This record gives sequence, C-alpha cells and structure tokens, in this order.
Amino acid sequence: MKNNKLLLFSVISICLFGIMMIYSASNVWALYKFHDSFHYVKYQCVFFLIGLIILFILSKIPVSFYYRNANLILGLTILLLILVLIPGIGSVRNGSRSWFGIGGLGIQPSEAAKISLIIFVSKYLSVSEKELSSFFKGIFPIILFPILIFGLIMLQPDFGTGFIIMCSILCLLLIAGAPTQLFTIGGVLGIIGGIILIVIAPYRMNRIISFLNPWKDPLGTGFQMIQSLYAIGPSGLLGTGFLNSIQKHFYLPEPQTDFIFSIIVEELGLIGVLIVLGLFGIILHQGIKISMNTKDLFSKYLSFGLIFQIVFQMILNLMVVVGLIPVTGVTLPFLSYGGSSLFVSMASMGILLNVSKKRD
Repeated sequence: MKNNKLLLFSVISICLFGIMMIYSASNVWALYKFHDSFHYVKYQCVFFLIGLIILFILSKIPVSFYYRNANLILGLTILLLILVLIPGIGSVRNGSRSWFGIGGLGIQPSEAAKISLIIFVSKYLSVSEKELSSFFKGIFPIILFPILIFGLIMLQPDFGTGFIIMCSILCLLLIAGAPTQLFTIGGVLGIIGGIILIVIAPYRMNRIISFLNPWKDPLGTGFQMIQSLYAIGPSGLLGTGFLNSIQKHFYLPEPQTDFIFSIIVEELGLIGVLIVLGLFGIILHQGIKISMNTKDLFSKYLSFGLIFQIVFQMILNLMVVVGLIPVTGVTLPFLSYGGSSLFVSMASMGILLNVSKKRD
C-alpha cells in the first residue's frame, strides 16, 4: 500500500507542477492569441481532472480484464489508426493526420496504441515465453503487430510515437530473454528503414541537418532548437524566476508543448531540473519495484512495459530539448500541454497501481 501512495503522490505532484509551468510558459502566447492568459492552463486543468478519473477507474479494473481482452483492445486500436487516416474523419494538425477532431480538441489514437500493444505483447510473452527461441513460433507473431501499427503511425506521419512503441516492444523482448541475434538483426533493419524513411520524406533530412548545424537555417528549421538552447544556457542554479522567462515572449514557438522543459530550466534553473528528474525517478523506481515483486508473468511484463515506455519518452523529449537528437515532436509525459498524452500516461499509472494492489 505504501508503494500505491508514493506512486500516486508522485504522479499527482508532477501533474500539478506541469499545470503551474504550463501557465508560466503559455500565458503570453495565450493572451495574444485568445485574449486570455489562462486559456491553456484551463484546458490542462480539465485534462488533469479527466486523467485522474481515468487513473482511478483503471486502478479498480482487475488485471485479468486486460489479459482476456488483449486481442480486442489491439483490434480496436488498429481500427482507429486506419480511420484517422481517412480524410473527413481524421484531421490534420502540424502536418500530421493523426487526430480525431472533437470541437476545438483532438484525440490521438496513436497514443492509445502505446498501451494496447504493451497489453497484447505482455499477454503473448506470458503464455509463449518458452517459444522465444523459435523465430516463427515465438518472435514473429510478437513483432508482426508492432510493425503493422508502426506502419500505420508512419502514414500519419508520427515517427516519434512509432519509435517509442518499437523500442518498448524490443525492451520487453529483451526482458523476456529473446535471442540476442534478434536485436542485431533488428538494429540493422532499423538503420536501413531509417535511411528509407529519410529518403522518401526530405523534411526528415532537413531536421537532421538542422540538428547537426542549427545555425545553417537559424530562422527556419534550426529556429526552435536555437531558442531552446538560449533558454537553457544562462539558467544557472535558480534560473530567471517563475513567470520571468524571456523565450516565451514569441521566441520559442508554443513552449507549453514539446519544449516545456526549456522554460522549466530557464525559470527554475538546476532546481527545476532536479524537481523533474526527481519525480520521474520516484515513478520509475516504484514502477520497477512493482514489476519485480509481481509473480504473475502477465502483470510483470505489463507493468514493466508501461513504466519503461513513459520513462523512455521522457528521456527522448529531454534529449531533443537539450540538442542531443533531432526534433521528434514527442511530448514530455505529465508535463507537456495536451489531453491525449496526459490521458495515456494517467491510464498507464492506473494500471500500474492496480498491479501494485494485486501484489500487495
């Protein structure tokens, strides 16, 4: 029970911290665009309350429900990923047809795919763990559906989400004891596939070029990265102070989304970094602890997959923000503005809390 309380406290704390920083990051832009400096924070508060409801509902649903309905959940996800690609049903935002528009809001089925695939693969591994030595009996059925979903997500396109999903599945296979040659082959195929994706979509090459030298196009592809580094560079120990960011004044585009960490560092300095990493560290520690202490194989794989996926997404986002990898469009879990990402993160925590109670 202590694990439940500590994990829940950490999740709520990081969400509330995120709401506070979303207001700070977005108030200037919101006032200019909507004549309401609280525009984004109002929506995020609603998302947070809905996310809490999702968390508490899923914390009450037995883990066996996901085991029994894993195939159905995955099938519905694939259907949604197909529907969102149809003009008139799916809507285009920021160049990607990955949203179902509901009024002024948008829902991303690719976010739901993160959980549904973890559930499906966890079930398959729990019943087929001994067959992993055979590619066609053990490995092929597991990687078939992730590859299919990755392909559907890339048609939107949304490389960041697809990359997170594939890495999560590979990590589960590694934990389950899949042959090491699988990862060698997967790495080679991944490199080849990445080259193909770059060739067929020149904007990805532009992102790589701007990553290697953002100053080559400082007002174009390199603009966001340069402004992010301007925010982080002079922050120091305490930063400029809460609400005192300079980069949010129309320099860093929509800083309340993917680059909110830049504003956190700019305003709160090293203290802000420690707050974010500390809360994520507690969530990771509790998640791994729950997974390690669970005897049921399905629950073990499920809990590990969910917690790894969130932490890997966090690491990916922070690497983008500090300029270690090209821009991917991946949000910072619990902290970035947006409903879909927050709902899926809260749902993952709800399932994890349920596994923890089952263990207790």
